[in-house]
Amino acid sequence: MIRGADIVVKSLIAESVQHIFGYPGGAIMPVYDALYDYHDQIKHILTRHEQGAIHAAQGYARVSGKVGVALATSGPGATNLITGLADAMIDSTPLVCITGQVAAHLLGSDAFQETDVVGISMPVTKWNIQVRRAEDIAPAIAKGFHIARSGRPGPVLIDITKNAQVEAGIFNYVPCLSIRSYRPFFPVDPKAIVQAAALIDQAERPYVLFGQGVIIGKAELELKAFLDKTGIPAASTLLGSGALSEDHPAYVGKLGMHGNYAPNLLTNQCDVLIAVGMRFDDRVTGDLSRYAKQAKVVHLELDPAEINKNVKCEVPVLGDCRESLSLLIDAVQENSHQEWLGKFRELELLEQESVINHDLSPTKTGLTMGEVIRYINQYKADDAILVTDVGQHQMIAWRYFNYKKSKTQVTSGGLGTMGFALPAALGAQMADYSKQVICVVGDGGIQMTIQELGTIMQTKAPVKVVLLNNNFLGMVRQWQQMFFDRRYSFTELDNPDFIKLADAYGIKAVKVEEREDLSEAIADMLLHNGPYFLEVVVEKEDNVFPMIATGCSVEEVRLS
Repeated sequence: MIRGADIVVKSLIAESVQHIFGYPGGAIMPVYDALYDYHDQIKHILTRHEQGAIHAAQGYARVSGKVGVALATSGPGATNLITGLADAMIDSTPLVCITGQVAAHLLGSDAFQETDVVGISMPVTKWNIQVRRAEDIAPAIAKGFHIARSGRPGPVLIDITKNAQVEAGIFNYVPCLSIRSYRPFFPVDPKAIVQAAALIDQAERPYVLFGQGVIIGKAELELKAFLDKTGIPAASTLLGSGALSEDHPAYVGKLGMHGNYAPNLLTNQCDVLIAVGMRFDDRVTGDLSRYAKQAKVVHLELDPAEINKNVKCEVPVLGDCRESLSLLIDAVQENSHQEWLGKFRELELLEQESVINHDLSPTKTGLTMGEVIRYINQYKADDAILVTDVGQHQMIAWRYFNYKKSKTQVTSGGLGTMGFALPAALGAQMADYSKQVICVVGDGGIQMTIQELGTIMQTKAPVKVVLLNNNFLGMVRQWQQMFFDRRYSFTELDNPDFIKLADAYGIKAVKVEEREDLSEAIADMLLHNGPYFLEVVVEKEDNVFPMIATGCSVEEVRLS
């Protein structure tokens, strides 16, 4: 017989958990006491805020491919996880979050730091449960890990009352392999493969859109083989970046509001649209009533809820995209679509002249965000991991970072969570110390979780933080400029001395304001053995183009 708290820790060890991100408190204190005895088997990273803990767990999960684990106490500790749970839910990130709760006999009494975290988190978790007995802890954790990682991944929350943590119980951990009524996987229908192959073979202007489902499904090689055989142009979503090397001859760019010109515009000119592991988010489709109406849609998707949810498809191919693509490779004919691919290349030149040259090689006085990314590309490793926050810097970094490897893009996609990047970068680095982790963040977002510099200081994680500082909430300011007559309502920031802040945390920090200093500073940063903070002061009113405004069609993509 052992304490319930020890059952928690031994269950995590049985699931091969190596890292936990968390913050202690009264209702979870027994678990923290148990962790003291297992520090040689499981590493706990003390963040400076529970939101930092869950974002770090997200970054860890996205890079490692494992389930991220976060630990928090009851009340405010638990509620501070909610934003991260919502973020992980919409971005399909596998997490198990364990929260302490007041003793079972106090539930419903408004006891100190009691909140109904199960009720609060229900809409933003794949599954959640409250455990009130020590004997139920191990089965709940086993079930939670199975649900978090299987099928379309997502976050799980397990709320454990304090009495369950201190009571004695028998430890008998049995991994969960299946749950009645829960079907995380569906066999691929051979008829759907035949129908899809027929459409693809007959198409004159086929077009592949691929998303994060390719990475989650470990189908990167199958996607490449499918494109090698068919010669179909392919574009990535934000979270799909890295699933296909941007050097691949079929790769034509990025989709979405601030994606590339050709991939967006030509969506409405293809005759067969093949969507692989993506959910037709509104930032990709624009106005749905005018999205790809001319095309027959083939949708390869694991989650049946996404089939026909936003875009009606001619041939749904339900199932794991690795299996679907493997079957399609055998079923389709070898082909080439050079003329159709040439249209993308023509429009690429237009974007190059109108936008890209000005972003990457500016002649104006002020520094641009794009030239910072250009130098990062020049010095980074091929497998460097880019972690971004949310805003203009996110879109610029995504547009210009040269993705060559899978699992090198970590960002908040569907929820758009400011404050995500700094703790997520820490988690990404914990997942793989051999990789360069480059955290590109804005001056607005970094101040939402800037205290996690303390976690970087304590862990000595060699995260390279690049702050693109325009003294504005840049993306909101861009919209105010374009659609609200430059009425900059509460978007200009009076910022602290970021270099002094980083220095206070013992992190080497450099500020760049002149173009002639930029290249050397980035090279020094990436060569530095340890964490590094580089602040680059960029133009205050530098905008991100191309752009598809909300409610517009993909055909209405603007270059300026």
